[in-house]
Amino acid sequence: MIKAITFDLDDTFWDNGPVMAATEPGHYQWLDEQIGHAARFPLEEYQRRRMALAQQYPLYRGDFTWLRRKTLTDMLVEFGLAGDEAGRWADDTIEHMLTLRHDVTIFEEVPAMLERLRGRGIRLGAITNGNVDLERLVIAEHFDVIIKAGVALAPKPDARCFLSAMARLGMAAPRETVHVGDSWAEDALPAQRLGMHVAWIDAKNTGLPEQPPGGIHRLTHIRELETLLATLESSGDDQR
Repeated sequence: MIKAITFDLDDTFWDNGPVMAATEPGHYQWLDEQIGHAARFPLEEYQRRRMALAQQYPLYRGDFTWLRRKTLTDMLVEFGLAGDEAGRWADDTIEHMLTLRHDVTIFEEVPAMLERLRGRGIRLGAITNGNVDLERLVIAEHFDVIIKAGVALAPKPDARCFLSAMARLGMAAPRETVHVGDSWAEDALPAQRLGMHVAWIDAKNTGLPEQPPGGIHRLTHIRELETLLATLESSGDDQR
C-alpha cells in the first residue's frame, strides 16, 4: 500500500523553462537599471562567476540563492560599491529575482490531484533543490513536509533528503513511498536505489534509458500519476 508520495517541484508541477527565461535576465536587468553595472559585468559574466563559486564552495552548490547573493555582492564591490551598500543592492536584487521565480503556472490538473491523494490518506512531501518557496504557492496546503534540500546543504541526489522526507512522513518505508520527479540523475536514480517507487516524468523524451530499471516508471506528464498508482496497487507491485 502506498502511504506517502514525495514530489520534485520544477518541471514536475509546472514548466520551469519559461520561468527561468524570465527570471535570469529579469532580475539582472533590474539591477542594471538601478546602478548601470552590466556594461562592465554582462549577464554571461555573472553566470560564469556563479558556476565558479559553486566549484569553490561545493557545500553550497545546491543553495542557488546564496550563490547568487554572494556573486552579486562580490561583483558590486569590484564595481566600486562599499561592502554594506553592495550587500544591500544584492539583497534587493535577490528579492526581485525571487518574485520572478515564483511566477509559475501550475499544471491545471495538479491541485485537484493533490486533494484526491490527501483524501485517500496519502501523506505528501516536497523535495526541491530549487529556490521556490512552496509555502508561497496555493498548493502548499496539501503538503505535510517540505524539504529545501539545497538550503539544507544536502541537495539531490544526496540520499539524506529522501530519507529525511520518509522519516518525517510518518516513518513511511521506501516500498510504501513513491517519488515523483523529472530528473533522471537527481530524482529517479537516487530514489530507486533507496527502494522507493519512482514516477519519472520524462516530459522532454530524453530516451535515457530505453528500458528503466525495476521500480522506475516513465511518465510524460504528472497527470498520469494516479493511473500509475492504480496499476501499482492492482498488481501488488506496491508491496515489492
